[in-house]
Amino acid sequence: MDFLNAEWKNLALFNYEVDHEVLEKYVPAGTEIDIWNNKCYVSLVGFMFKNTKVLGFKVPFHINFEEVNLRFYVKRFENGEWKRGVVFVKEIVPKKAITFIANTLYQEHYETQKMRHEIIESESTNTFIYQWRKDKEWNTIQLETKNILTEIEVGSEAEFITEHYFGYTKINAETTFEYEVTHPRWEQFEVLNHHIDIDFGKNYGSDFKFLQNQKPVSVFLAKGSKITVKNKRKLQQIPVEKELCA
Repeated sequence: MDFLNAEWKNLALFNYEVDHEVLEKYVPAGTEIDIWNNKCYVSLVGFMFKNTKVLGFKVPFHINFEEVNLRFYVKRFENGEWKRGVVFVKEIVPKKAITFIANTLYQEHYETQKMRHEIIESESTNTFIYQWRKDKEWNTIQLETKNILTEIEVGSEAEFITEHYFGYTKINAETTFEYEVTHPRWEQFEVLNHHIDIDFGKNYGSDFKFLQNQKPVSVFLAKGSKITVKNKRKLQQIPVEKELCA
């Protein structure tokens, strides 16, 4: 049985180019940082969980809720091919039970905060707003889009950001948890404007405080879809594979 079934909807993705050295201590054993066009990315992502089931069951009051996370991108070479995945620095949700389950079973880095969201629709545009409270202050990410869906082009930056199908968690220097995430290829809304008002240092620690003064290199809004998260497996004492070709 899958660990999680849900819908991920209206994913707001704010992408920053960073020096790979910032991320090295967060990289799980058996993976390496995934680069696109010689750029190393971290992404701030806000979205909605809908119709959530854990181990096949809907938990009352934990079916629909917001999440905001900070993540970066890795890959793992296995059985002759690259598996592309994400590593979460922190995931913020409004439900304590979600935080407890994720941190206990998956040893992820979830945090519970008060959250809210809003979608404002007009004749030609949509506005998506995600907010969460940290130390009594509200943080906000907001973007305005056209309301016409378009395909995400093969080989594009948007494809690199959205088409990662594994999650990797660093347990210690030798042990990694891997889990697979399945979903169909997503579509996107063209972003017209965006606004960020958050405290990176308070939310994500001193390693990421520098993002406070950095502008995202790209911003996307993916429509999302139904997703499944498979049960984790442990990868232990794995030497990092060397990439033989680009």
